[in-house]
Amino acid sequence: MNVMDATTYIPIALLGLGLAASSGLNTFLPLMVLAMAAKFQLFGVQLNGSFAWLASDAAVGALAIATFAEIIADKVPAVDHVLDVFGTVARPVAGTVAAASVFHGSDPAMAAMLGLIIGAPTAFGFHAAKAGTRATSSAGTFGLLNPVLSIVEDLAAVAMTITALLAPILVPLFLLVFGLILWKMVKVVRRKNWRTS
Repeated sequence: MNVMDATTYIPIALLGLGLAASSGLNTFLPLMVLAMAAKFQLFGVQLNGSFAWLASDAAVGALAIATFAEIIADKVPAVDHVLDVFGTVARPVAGTVAAASVFHGSDPAMAAMLGLIIGAPTAFGFHAAKAGTRATSSAGTFGLLNPVLSIVEDLAAVAMTITALLAPILVPLFLLVFGLILWKMVKVVRRKNWRTS
């Protein structure tokens, strides 16, 4: 990869990173937004040829239904924990697909490898942080705080996805800020747990 390639790949890698992080919070929402952006040619999104199916009517429709179902189900006590178990596998896969699909100038095998390197660990890391926060919340509030946390996570996933699409260079800053907020939330919930125990 020469210098010109690097300047081309960095924004694409940051876009993939942002989409993968968002996938760690909500499995389908980033893929749906990405698919719609590609379908309607928004934000300059271009998909790698092997991921062109994401912009198909069938994929956009299926992702819209899956996104709606996940957003609603995640607000229901006990069901949210089932989604977290499902997400342990599904979110890294979604993060990989999201990250790989935006490497439009790459060979499909290279795009898949880059998606796996960037997407899977990022999505899994955000999923693990989300699941850990939920577990702490469930223990301390009997799950009563979980719907509020779910709304915050949905808003963060939307904001992260839009940031990645509009200004990928801001993705590292967004991830840092969100990571600090998540860490503070865990501390607050744990503190409340200790006071009630």
